Amino acid sequence: MAFMFLRETLRAYRERDPAARSRLEVLLVYPGLHAQLWHRLAHRLWGAGLKLPARMVAHLSRFLTGIEIHPAARLGRRLVIDHGMGVVIGETAEVGNDVTLYHQVTLGGTSLGHGKRHPTLGDGVIVGAGAKILGDIMIGDGARVGANAVVTQPVAAGVTVVGIPARPVERTRKPAGRDPVFEAYGTPCENLVDPLLAEIEALRAELGALEHRVGRVLRQPVGGQ
Repeated sequence: MAFMFLRETLRAYRERDPAARSRLEVLLVYPGLHAQLWHRLAHRLWGAGLKLPARMVAHLSRFLTGIEIHPAARLGRRLVIDHGMGVVIGETAEVGNDVTLYHQVTLGGTSLGHGKRHPTLGDGVIVGAGAKILGDIMIGDGARVGANAVVTQPVAAGVTVVGIPARPVERTRKPAGRDPVFEAYGTPCENLVDPLLAEIEALRAELGALEHRVGRVLRQPVGGQ
């Protein structure tokens, strides 16, 4: 099982990071992979009731990799933590399969309770650098969270959100039957339409038209003279 995990994860890094030239390179110098290996040990210790040793292993992992993953967090298969520095994954966070996280991502909690208080990420989610996903919310399969977004509400499957607070954006979808585009950092670089900006532009156009009409009325002679 451990060998399958390592083989799948190495392949995922090669597929999603064009800078990865070989599996050996990923194995030796990629902190995102190292953090996952340490987490597997910490998670087993946590599950066996060895809470303090689990936290000590997680603390050592944080020191060595710059990535903080609570031993109780649940990580799916083929997870890629790209660059990784500053990533924080909280105690009750759950991460699905084929997820990509970039540096300085936080899966944080907003409650002081001891129940579920961290987000759940579905399969195939991409979270851009610096994004913060906070609270017990669901990020649906295939969703994209843009760089530096702050997400405090659930995100439906396949939706892209950007901004503070994060809001959905429209983008041109690929033709039916083709695989979804891998959007680095969770942010589509082409055909991106922010609905809020679109509404603002529409209001500006209406205001300009209204000013033009008012100007025409004011320029007309009084009494038809």
